Amino acid sequence: MTFAWKAAGLSYNRYLAVAARVVRRSLKEDKRIAAERRGEMDLRFAKWENGKMSEPKNLAEANSTTPSS
Repeated sequence: MTFAWKAAGLSYNRYLAVAARVVRRSLKEDKRIAAERRGEMDLRFAKWENGKMSEPKNLAEANSTTPSS
């Protein structure tokens, strides 16, 4: 037996994201707004060099800037 999400060519994480979005959109207005805020992500990372952490950066901002050549 094959899982439906696998047969549709989705990863499990993508399947969960789609299912969560559908549930959030089906909620009443007040509950929907609170649920959508919980669904937002803010990922941060920092490089480690010589045992010391550099300044943490927001992943979305780091991806949007291009390194200068």
